[in-house]
Amino acid sequence: MEIINSVITFFGENIQIIYILILSIFVGIEVISKVPSALHTPLMSGANAIHGVVVIGAIIVMGHAEEGNWLAIILGFLAVILGTLNVVGGFVVTDRMLEMFKKKK
Repeated sequence: MEIINSVITFFGENIQIIYILILSIFVGIEVISKVPSALHTPLMSGANAIHGVVVIGAIIVMGHAEEGNWLAIILGFLAVILGTLNVVGGFVVTDRMLEMFKKKK
């Protein structure tokens, strides 16, 4: 019961930030849905660069975690793994899209 009260308190104290997050999700979906397919490849490359920064940040956070703080180490490791998968998957998708624009023999 205490966990539920702390979650409700958190939402109550941060309601404006939650509204901004929800609004940014809707704006992001609207903006991305209007992008033509010819511009999708450069956007994917930009997203890959951003996720590369996320991976570096996760490595730094994991390196600065206290010795006994297993939660920080596990979450940092998970962030590194998922970020790396996202970067590799983005490059694979970008490469496949660039193959579509090459002339066929």
